[in-house]
Amino acid sequence: MAAKAHPKSEPAIAPDQGSDRVSRIREGVTTAILEHRLLPGTKLGEDEIGEIYGASRTLVRTALQQLAHEGIVSIEKNRGAFVARPTPADARQVFEARRLIEPSIVDHAIDAVSSDWLDRLQQHLAEEREAEQRGDARASVRLSGEFHRLVAEMAGHSIYAGFLKELIARSSLIILLYRRHDTPACGTNHHAEIVTAIRKKDKAKARALMLSHLLEIEAELFLKEATADELRLADVLGA
Repeated sequence: MAAKAHPKSEPAIAPDQGSDRVSRIREGVTTAILEHRLLPGTKLGEDEIGEIYGASRTLVRTALQQLAHEGIVSIEKNRGAFVARPTPADARQVFEARRLIEPSIVDHAIDAVSSDWLDRLQQHLAEEREAEQRGDARASVRLSGEFHRLVAEMAGHSIYAGFLKELIARSSLIILLYRRHDTPACGTNHHAEIVTAIRKKDKAKARALMLSHLLEIEAELFLKEATADELRLADVLGA
């Protein structure tokens, strides 16, 4: 009688190496979302992602589950993982949450202001302007989100920073689905005004500017159901 074949097991990967690959997948998918290269509703095939990143299905599944916990990916039984498709109601809740925490983040940022941090903010503003001038829409979208993350990092409030990282990724999906195409997603001039208020340590002004900035972004959204075309993952994550 022929010996029974055993299923092929995945090669063992050191814990540190596995953690690094999970992080790479998470960052790759998140960056593609922030740059509007991955559309809401795009299927995230485990095998295809594994080939792109040289990772096992176990590691890919771990990364996708973490992203699902953050609301960036949705996992459907018997169908797999997809880039989340936020509803108009989701959009309103995300921006309501941002309006609650980002003015407080600015307060903390002003308390922690330093010449080094101001230099970093100015350098970031310069990168935003350069991307805008060369017409690099993907970089502009990514840098806009990174500005808000940078202010949160400056504030030194790890809980707020963690919440905001998730909210910014969700915001990018929302903007991709619902933005009116004739308006910018996040104005560089608004960011510059916020930095000026931080430099002057004017908390009331900085809070007001951040709040009005977020309100304007939301006002530029056309909150109705939208559809997204399908993309090949290799064209996006392998770029």
